[in-house]
Amino acid sequence: MRRSSTFARQVLLVRVGRRDGEPGTELVLPDRLVDRPRRRYGFDRFGRAEIEAVMPVSPALAPATAVDDESPAMSIPLLPGERTAARRMKFALVNACTLASLMLGITAIFVAMAGEARVAALLLIACVAFDGLDGALARKLGVASPFGAQMDSLADMCSFGLAAPVVVYASLAGSAPTAAAGVAAALVAACAAIRLARFNVSPKDGRFFCGVPTTMAAAVLALTVAIGLPLPAVVQIAGVALLAFAMVSSFPYAKLARLLKLPPWVWLAPVIGALVDIRLTFALVVVGYLVSGPLLWLHQRRTA
Repeated sequence: MRRSSTFARQVLLVRVGRRDGEPGTELVLPDRLVDRPRRRYGFDRFGRAEIEAVMPVSPALAPATAVDDESPAMSIPLLPGERTAARRMKFALVNACTLASLMLGITAIFVAMAGEARVAALLLIACVAFDGLDGALARKLGVASPFGAQMDSLADMCSFGLAAPVVVYASLAGSAPTAAAGVAAALVAACAAIRLARFNVSPKDGRFFCGVPTTMAAAVLALTVAIGLPLPAVVQIAGVALLAFAMVSSFPYAKLARLLKLPPWVWLAPVIGALVDIRLTFALVVVGYLVSGPLLWLHQRRTA
């Protein structure tokens, strides 16, 4: 270790004596001290210039180019592409739908706090409608943008990550233990935040969702409260927790566009069932969709 440190000091050039602009002096070693470790460690094939080329640079040295802190920052346009009046109006219309979903979510929270859980659930269903409308309009009008995607994600967190748990908590008040209802509602909020953040940074799959989307989970919760499923409080809390975990799962769930391509007779069964007993039909459809994720996952693993 002592010889190694001595050799390191011999290889590195130590600058000393630099003060107030005075030129620094280099420590020059005798040739016999330089050649001896070079021969010992097999460095004879390297020249002095090559060794100096790989010498570490002191972090105390000033950067080569000065950074101007007062330089103006570049502004990124919210709407990429041609900035015409017509495109701006379309862009404003799309974002107005997003803000409408956000305002409906806020209103649903206020209504749920006033004790009107079913009315708040209907407002959540309207949130789902506006959330699907803004994305469809953005693609149809050709004004999709990163700003719109971030706006949609933030509105979803408010409407489906906060308003939906509040509505669920208000609907369970009085019929379920307060602590259990609070834990179930908080679980929905936490899983919705994780689901939205993961969706923003994950590659998109045109066929399947990775986990149940927050929009669909909020729609299921809102319809459950609106139609008033006659289930015990323990079963309702367990169902809410299961739906929350399904949002952050890695199971593939089919998108709506893929479901619409199913044969007509598949859609005929739930329509007839809804005419007979809408509550039972709704519960069976939700359970079937939740089970489809693990089944698709197992099928993909077997065929891989």
